[in-house]
Amino acid sequence: MAEPPSHLSSFKDELIQLIKRLGTYLALKMSNLFSISLQKLDPRSVGAIAGLAVAIIFTYRFTRSPAPPTRRQPKRQAPITSSTAISTQSNITLMPSGVYSSSEDLRAQNTFDEFFQPVKQPTLGQIVRQKLNEGRKVTCRLLGVILEESSPEELQTKATVRPSVLDVLLEITKFCDLYLMERVIDDESEKNVLLALENAGIFTSGGLVKDKVLFCRTENGRTSFVRQLEPDWHIDTNPEIVSQLARFIKYQLHVSPVKTEWTTGKVLSSPSLEKFFG
Repeated sequence: MAEPPSHLSSFKDELIQLIKRLGTYLALKMSNLFSISLQKLDPRSVGAIAGLAVAIIFTYRFTRSPAPPTRRQPKRQAPITSSTAISTQSNITLMPSGVYSSSEDLRAQNTFDEFFQPVKQPTLGQIVRQKLNEGRKVTCRLLGVILEESSPEELQTKATVRPSVLDVLLEITKFCDLYLMERVIDDESEKNVLLALENAGIFTSGGLVKDKVLFCRTENGRTSFVRQLEPDWHIDTNPEIVSQLARFIKYQLHVSPVKTEWTTGKVLSSPSLEKFFG
């Protein structure tokens, strides 16, 4: 609250002293008044006493009434100079940066960690999809690619699935319509091949069924199979068949220990099926 002015405070002090003196005088008069009989009072004395009482009451009420509230004078603001404006603007600008400094540091740390964290290696399934360029139908020869044997004559006695190719083969069957085919000499060779595939779990773990394992008696028969099925990819070891199918098949993989240079970009070479997929 604002302090009252000095002249008003001194005025109240003087008025209070006056009231005290009047009170003392009034007490003396009242004592003298009661010592005198009422019959001896004249109208002047009664009027004087009544006027004095009214004056005392009025003065008392005046001193007890609250002083009117003083209006606070608005403080004159100092003119804003260019240096003051720059300082104020700097404070306003610096506050957000201080508030957000912790979040900015955290963001920078996260970026640093992401940059130096080990690169996640793609899964085999992702590699297979990428290499096959999202092809959905694949035909593949058995000898020299899926089986360890390399000639139809060997299949007459036994057939062995290459362990290193199993994971890739199973990934292909997960999202591709896969057909396996081979030229055989007799029915016993067919049984040996189907038994080897079954023992390797290709019919149970993968999506391959026995009806998609095709057999023929000539190399031209395998070529006919591929053209009828119209796959996105064909995998073979015979360069002559690969060359014949180059006009009809979108992509081919020639599996051979010796790298062959093909003039067309639709034929790729690899020493084995699993090495082609990394």
